[in-house]
Amino acid sequence: MVTVQSISKYDKKHSTAITIGTFDGVHIGHRKILDRLIKSCAQTELKPTVLTFFPHPRMVLQKDTNIKLLNTVSEKTNILKEFGVEQLIIHPFTQEFSRLSATEFVRDILVNSLKTKKIIIGYDHRFGRNRTANINDLRAFGSALDFEVEEIPAQEINDVSVSSTKIRKALETGDILTANKYLGYEYMLTGIVKKGKGLGKQLGFPTANILIEESYKLIPKNGVYVVKSTLKNNVVYGMMNIGFNPTIAGTGTEKSIEVHFLNFDENLYETTLKIDILKRIRDEHKFDSIDALKMQLQKDKKTSLAFIGQ
Repeated sequence: MVTVQSISKYDKKHSTAITIGTFDGVHIGHRKILDRLIKSCAQTELKPTVLTFFPHPRMVLQKDTNIKLLNTVSEKTNILKEFGVEQLIIHPFTQEFSRLSATEFVRDILVNSLKTKKIIIGYDHRFGRNRTANINDLRAFGSALDFEVEEIPAQEINDVSVSSTKIRKALETGDILTANKYLGYEYMLTGIVKKGKGLGKQLGFPTANILIEESYKLIPKNGVYVVKSTLKNNVVYGMMNIGFNPTIAGTGTEKSIEVHFLNFDENLYETTLKIDILKRIRDEHKFDSIDALKMQLQKDKKTSLAFIGQ
């Protein structure tokens, strides 16, 4: 079970093997490093630990409030738990923290606070104030402060030509299949079911209206998608619309995320749902009439059922 805590609450009972980064998406490239971390601890007393940061450094240093992240904190925590990481340290990223020198970061954070005995890191990792220190500097610190540094070589990481930026671009263009391929799992949206306007029910397609509270979470391109969720311990498939419901008068100003489950009809209000996105069916359109919209929804249902083999 992964333990999530801040550096200040680390109890120092265990020495750690650690890797460091934002790990947005925890994609297949990241997993090269995580796999090495887990395996390196298998025959030792070291606790496999991920040190990550929130908010994203770009939000703080560049005031980039437009950057959207692939995972919420809770989603990232759950993915790392499933992968076998025992401990996740989420450290607040602030202007003050960004000004720590490389020496202060390694000595005070990694060694004194987290009892680091091994660091596993990508070949291009940089750290310290203005990101001036590199892997060679880290090895020098390791010799002086008694910890091992293991580098993931460039070839091994570059064999997996993937980045969080590529995944974001795929989602923004609606290319969910490419995004899922790079992630190694289905892209997810996690939110609370809130009472909507009842438009879906009026059309014969009742929907769960999903509210995502984290404004930094990347929402894929507007359109209709095949999705799945786990409801009462059962996998349930559905179709999800992201957009503005342009066919219905008076609904074109606020984006909504609505899921119609194909074989489930129970009250889900105030339930937190994780929606896995499987395939994009089409763009959102404004239809000439409500009847035309209903006909299209029937076609979408057939497409969705065919995709999941029903």
